[in-house]
Amino acid sequence: MKAIVYHNYGSPDVLQCEEIEKPTPGDDEVLIKVRAASVNPFDRLYRGRPYMIRIMTGLRKPKDTRLGRDVAGQVEAVGRNVTQFKPGDEVFGSCRGAFAEYVSAPESALAVKPDNLTFEQAASLPIAGLTALQGLRDKGKLQPGQKVLINGAAGGVGTFAVQIAKSFGADVTGVCSAGNVDMIRSIGADATIDYAREDFTKGTQRYDLIFDCIGNHSLSACRRVLNLNGRFVIVGASKVRTSLSHALKGMVLSWFVSQKFVMLVARLRKADLTILGDLIQTGKVTPVIDRCYSLSEVPEAIRYLEQGHARGKVVITID
Repeated sequence: MKAIVYHNYGSPDVLQCEEIEKPTPGDDEVLIKVRAASVNPFDRLYRGRPYMIRIMTGLRKPKDTRLGRDVAGQVEAVGRNVTQFKPGDEVFGSCRGAFAEYVSAPESALAVKPDNLTFEQAASLPIAGLTALQGLRDKGKLQPGQKVLINGAAGGVGTFAVQIAKSFGADVTGVCSAGNVDMIRSIGADATIDYAREDFTKGTQRYDLIFDCIGNHSLSACRRVLNLNGRFVIVGASKVRTSLSHALKGMVLSWFVSQKFVMLVARLRKADLTILGDLIQTGKVTPVIDRCYSLSEVPEAIRYLEQGHARGKVVITID
């Protein structure tokens, strides 16, 4: 079978489409014929930077040469302990090495694909959708009627966050570029802020929750527009160092002020995948897909995502 592999750290040029052995599912695993996968900032592991991540991924060369996490496809075979799926079922979820024609994934990491969702849409859900759901619900403690600002509303996580926040009954403001204003309003935002014309940290509006996917403002600046008992959820930044720095500063700051600054690392939970599926089925959430690439075009897809201008998700389709 064909799969994207990398044997050295570097630029997207190190990613190669090669023939490798088709996997065999373990006792608790499901073999999936992949129909679609999606690209995430997490896939930047192939660069091996910052260098501290190599403690986990391999000091000189990657331990795991496969790339890709989000997956959607059809079950081809199941391990002897699998009870929830059978061959032919359409599923979505998370695995290792999703940029391939076939993958093995734990039964616990998969959910049934909603009938009204394409494979491409389903593949866009897991990491971005779980980050938005858990960030708003668990870390943000979002309640109906609260005002939430989503910084980076047009990105993969941001587009899900706008819709999930609206499904919770919140008043949503999305920060995005002028070219994305109409799209953000079309998926449910009550208000938008063009970041090129207005700095939200200098506005008069106050928010109960700021959901930050960008990390381009200092925490002290964001405090000015956060209500006295508001919460600030850090879910991403343009650089890993920035995200970690914000997390550390936020933890310390939370000891001295009534506002809470917390960082989210999304967890794969089957129950939450099912919740996302239910939101799709009821029409409360619709994945936003910017572009689709073929398996051999994964390097180009990652280059595009790393430019930072993707509207929604970037998806890999596999015939």
